[in-house]
Amino acid sequence: MKIIKVHDYAEVSLNAGEMILEKVKQQSKLVIGLATGGTPIGTYQCQCLIEDFKRNQTSYKHVHTINLDEYVGLNVEDRHSYAYYMRTRLFNHLDLPHEQTHIPNGVASDLVKECHRYESVITSLGGVDLQLLGIGENGHIGFNEPGTSFLSKTSVVELSPLTRKANARYFNSLDEVPSHAISMGISTIMQCRQIILLASGEKKAKILQQLLSGQVSEQVPASILKKHHDVTIIADQAALENYHGDYLVGF
Repeated sequence: MKIIKVHDYAEVSLNAGEMILEKVKQQSKLVIGLATGGTPIGTYQCQCLIEDFKRNQTSYKHVHTINLDEYVGLNVEDRHSYAYYMRTRLFNHLDLPHEQTHIPNGVASDLVKECHRYESVITSLGGVDLQLLGIGENGHIGFNEPGTSFLSKTSVVELSPLTRKANARYFNSLDEVPSHAISMGISTIMQCRQIILLASGEKKAKILQQLLSGQVSEQVPASILKKHHDVTIIADQAALENYHGDYLVGF
C-alpha cells in the first residue's frame, strides 16, 4: 500500500486523474472501475480527464467502464441515479461508446438475477484493470457497509442510516434517499488489478486512521485493502491529520 499525501482536494483530484489518464494512454484495451459520490467529481472534471479530452482529444474508444453501484428503484433518467451522474459528469464529455459503459440496473425486475448478470459482465471483460474508490465515514467501499463479508460478490445491500444521511445532501430530503442499492462486492473489488482510493477532508480523518492503523475487520470494510497487492491512497492533509505511519509518500 502506498499513500500519496497532497495539500488539498484539488490535488487529490489531479493526482487521481493523472493516474487514470496514464492508463488510458498506455493500454490498448482497458477496463476502469468507477466510483460516484462527492469525492470523485473533481477527478472526472479536472484537467486530466474532461479538460484533457477537450484539449488533446485523448480517445476512450478502447475503454470499458464498470461502475461500483446503483440505487435500487431509480431509473437511468432519474437525476439522482448514478447512471445519470456518470452521463452528466463524465461519459457525455468523452468519446467513450455508450455500450462500453456498464452500471447495475436498479430497476431490474429480478434484482438477484441482475447482480449475477453484472458479475458476468465483469468476468467477460477479463476483470477490472484500475478501480477508483472513495471511502465512507463508516469505512464502506462501494455500498458495502460494516459487517459485509469479505467474500461478497455483487449483491443488493441495505444502506446504513449513516450512509443515507451522508447522501441526503444530494436529495431533497432524507426520506427520498433509497434504502437499498446494488453494489459490487468486496471480493469482486479485491480482484481488481490496481486500486486507487481517494479521501479528502476532516470528515474522513477518523476512518482513514482506522483503515491505516487498525486491524483488518469486516466492521471496517475498506481495511481489506491492506491485503491487496497494488493499492494507492491519495489523500489530503485534512484526511491524514491523524496518521503519521510508515506508508506515507509525498510532501
